[in-house]
Amino acid sequence: MIRKITLLLAVSAMLSLTACGALHTSVAKRNLDVQTKMSSSIFLEPVEPEQRTVFVDIRNTSDKPEFDLRSQVVASLRSRGYQVIDSPSRAHYWLQANVLQVGRSNARETQGALAAGPGAVGGAVTGAVIHRSTGGSVGGTAGAAVAGAAVGTIVDAMVQDVYYSVITDIQIMERFDGKVQERSEHTLLQGDSGSTRSTFSQQTNMRKYQTRVVSSANQANLKWEEAAPLLTDGLARALAGLF
Repeated sequence: MIRKITLLLAVSAMLSLTACGALHTSVAKRNLDVQTKMSSSIFLEPVEPEQRTVFVDIRNTSDKPEFDLRSQVVASLRSRGYQVIDSPSRAHYWLQANVLQVGRSNARETQGALAAGPGAVGGAVTGAVIHRSTGGSVGGTAGAAVAGAAVGTIVDAMVQDVYYSVITDIQIMERFDGKVQERSEHTLLQGDSGSTRSTFSQQTNMRKYQTRVVSSANQANLKWEEAAPLLTDGLARALAGLF
């Protein structure tokens, strides 16, 4: 009888700990937290109103091609007094962006992606199974512990701490009265044993700036359909806010 009571207390403790963990997540992460962070600031020279023209080129190389930013970025730029034009040769600014990754992540991955800059849960609660070598139903005790762990896994699966993130590399070019000498080197692999180095240089009248924007959304049991519009809004504001 004492052994059964001990077993019931142990299983109850496991379930209580699991439920407490799930409850903590559901309470602490009950509100949707959306953040948009930039790896480094870009400061553009102020220009006269007639020079506020932007050529916008936004690409998406992630596995979510439906994640479309361009229309909101264009609308945000126009609300700031800029004219978006289709001619790169006539535009004073170029805004180029590439969406690298869209989807599930975690806080560490999100922070790591931001620190790298451009170019580059749940479970069962375990507990001790108490038994004596002098008789007793060890199999029943172990079976109850396994059952308790299984219930713990189910409870944890019902409350998940979910992160979604969008990683975007950005390049801005601006025309100025001067010349920039650019030099670029690329090493191309040729099979398993060789490589080819390609080098070129050019002179241009456009300065280049690069940065990375990481947008994240976090909430308990967050669904992508709920996170996507807010991530899009935050990223569009960040891109337009550079001008």
